[in-house]
Amino acid sequence: MKPLAVIVGPPGSGKSTVGTLLAQQAGVSFRDTDADIVAAQGKPIQDIFVEEGEEHFRALEREAVARALSEHDGVLALGGGAILAEQTRILLKAHTVIFLTVELGEAVRRVGIDQGRPLLMMNPRATLRYLMEQRRPLYEEVATHTVDTSGREPAEIVTEIAKALT
Repeated sequence: MKPLAVIVGPPGSGKSTVGTLLAQQAGVSFRDTDADIVAAQGKPIQDIFVEEGEEHFRALEREAVARALSEHDGVLALGGGAILAEQTRILLKAHTVIFLTVELGEAVRRVGIDQGRPLLMMNPRATLRYLMEQRRPLYEEVATHTVDTSGREPAEIVTEIAKALT
């Protein structure tokens, strides 16, 4: 079993919105590894970061991604930092991976301020710019298809992804 598509990208790129719509259009289920972690731990990701640290969260994330890749056959969205782990990038080579890109200004607008995103709590715009620059080569490394979401409606993005999947 393997996902129809795995969606990656920075915070604010539309992974959950686009992933949910793509799954609905394809008649499959949607799964988000961040939601899996929250359900398994019984607390928000922000609390995991504060109480147990980023390293602990990343270990949980690696496990959640590996499990989801092996047991989910719908559309799967990964947390923005999931691609930091080499183990995850290796696993993704066997999958269809959609990298959603977004311009910084639009990502900041979509994410907003303090929306439970622990890495964006202090100076969200500068932090998001840094994360996007740092992670872009890793997203590109795993991507089968790259889709720019800036200034576009989710339905238009889903149509483009659906065409790429056929």
